[in-house]
Amino acid sequence: MKIGFIGLGVMGKRMAANILKGGYALKVNDIVESAVKEFEEMGAERGNTPAEVAADCDIVLTSLPNSKIVKDVVTGKNGILQGAREGLILVDLSSITPKTIKEIHKEAQKKGVEVMDAPVSGGSAGAEAGTLTIMVGGKKEAFEKVKPVLDCIGKKIYHVGDVGAGDTIKLVNNLLLGINMVAVAEALTLGAKAGLDPDIMFSIIDQSSGSSYALRAKYTNFISKRDFEPGFMVDLQYKDLELAVSTAKELNLPLVLGNLAQQMYEIARTEGLGSKDISSIIQIYERWAKTEVRKEQ
Repeated sequence: MKIGFIGLGVMGKRMAANILKGGYALKVNDIVESAVKEFEEMGAERGNTPAEVAADCDIVLTSLPNSKIVKDVVTGKNGILQGAREGLILVDLSSITPKTIKEIHKEAQKKGVEVMDAPVSGGSAGAEAGTLTIMVGGKKEAFEKVKPVLDCIGKKIYHVGDVGAGDTIKLVNNLLLGINMVAVAEALTLGAKAGLDPDIMFSIIDQSSGSSYALRAKYTNFISKRDFEPGFMVDLQYKDLELAVSTAKELNLPLVLGNLAQQMYEIARTEGLGSKDISSIIQIYERWAKTEVRKEQ
C-alpha cells in the first residue's frame, strides 16, 4: 500500500515522517521545494502535483492551512481528483469548515473517491511524538482501512460520524479552548492587579472549580515562564474561532462568547502577537492593567 501526503508544514512534516517510520511507502507534495527534498532524502518519493500523488497512491492525506487551499488542492487544476483512481481514499487532516469538506465529498463521489475529514489535536509536540488525538468523519468501512495509517500519527482515534462530523467536533473543541484561554488571562490578571501571588493563585484554582486545561497547560508551560513561543499560535486560534463563528452563522446560532473571544485574538494579532502562543493573550490584559502576572523575585 502506498500513501500520499500533501502539505509538509509544521504539522504535516511531522505526521508524514511518522507514517514513513511506520514502514509505509510514501509519496509527498508541497509548494515548498526544500520540504519535499528533505523527505526525498528520508526515502520518500516526490509527487510534482497533487494529481500525480493521487494517481499513484491508495490513500492520500492532506494537511493544509485553510478551507480554500484544501478545496483548491483537491478539486482544482492538477488537483487530487484530477489524478485520482476509483477507490482512492482521501483523508483531510486540516481544520476546515464542515461545509467545505461536504462540498469536496460531493465532488469526489463523482470519481468514486471516498473522503474523510480527520482534524487533529495535540499541536506540533503531539505530531512529533505520534500521540495526536484524531476525530474522523466518514464511512465506517473507509475508517477501518485508514486506521492503521492513522495509528502512526495518533494515539486516540475516534470515528465520530459521517463526513463533516470530524471538523465539527474539532471546531467545538477549539471554540472552548479559545474562550477558556481568554478567561484564564482575564482572571489571572485581575488577581495579579489585586496583589495576589500568581503561583499561589494557580495552585488554588487548579484544585478548585475554576480549573481547566487552558489554566494548567498555559500557566505552567508559558505564562509562569514568561515564554510565549508556540505552542499553538494566536493566528491559528483566530482561524479556528472563525470556523466556529461561520458555521454558527450557517446554523443561525449566535455565539456570544465565541465572538467576544475572537475579538480578543484580533486585538492580539493587531498588537503583533499573531505568531506567539495563545497564552500571550495575557499580555493584552497586562498592558491594560499596567502589571504583569509574574512571581516576585
